[in-house]
Amino acid sequence: MTWIDEHGRSLEDYARPSVAVDVALLTLDAGGRLAVVVHGPTGAHTRGLPALPGTFLHVERGETLREAALRALRDKIGVTGREPAQLRVFDDPGRDPRGRVLSVAHVDLVPHDRIQDTTGVLAPVEDGTLPYPLAYDHDLVVAHALAWARERYAAAPDPAGLVGEEFTLLELQGVHEAVEGRRLQKDTFRRRVADGLVETGQVRAGTVGKPARTFRRR
Repeated sequence: MTWIDEHGRSLEDYARPSVAVDVALLTLDAGGRLAVVVHGPTGAHTRGLPALPGTFLHVERGETLREAALRALRDKIGVTGREPAQLRVFDDPGRDPRGRVLSVAHVDLVPHDRIQDTTGVLAPVEDGTLPYPLAYDHDLVVAHALAWARERYAAAPDPAGLVGEEFTLLELQGVHEAVEGRRLQKDTFRRRVADGLVETGQVRAGTVGKPARTFRRR
């Protein structure tokens, strides 16, 4: 039996936008800067600009949004073994020159060594600014991904494990400064993260001054 709504129309009477998935994969580059993985450009529809890894949802195959996001990471930038979270839907009617496309953006924040073999390019996101524009509305996707990462790091010392299993407070502060995009006052920062850390009882020799105590996440 065909479903009919209160206006006498079935699903076939309504235009169906395409659904895409785009993934903002954030990490720290070799210089300790926050960066996002991009690739391309891949065709005229990107207007000569690089883009976040993304793909269309294969509705006819019964594919889920999660499966599409994982496929985009694997096929576009050679990354596997991740579980990106849904970020938000981007639905501006003019966001894609090919037609009406809704994008369900995903986000992940990972240590660099987990994606060191990526075929993508790391674009630094210093002070919230990319070094070049991205295709579609991917600059806006990255801006929301940054807000997501900063919210997580405001709530916990190192939820993504960017600094490693054991670290000094100076190393942890460097990660927070990269994610938050600002300089932090040392004493204020250490009070902020103290409850989430446990001392290892070990020290690490530094280049100057006395050896620094090391910590791990509580």
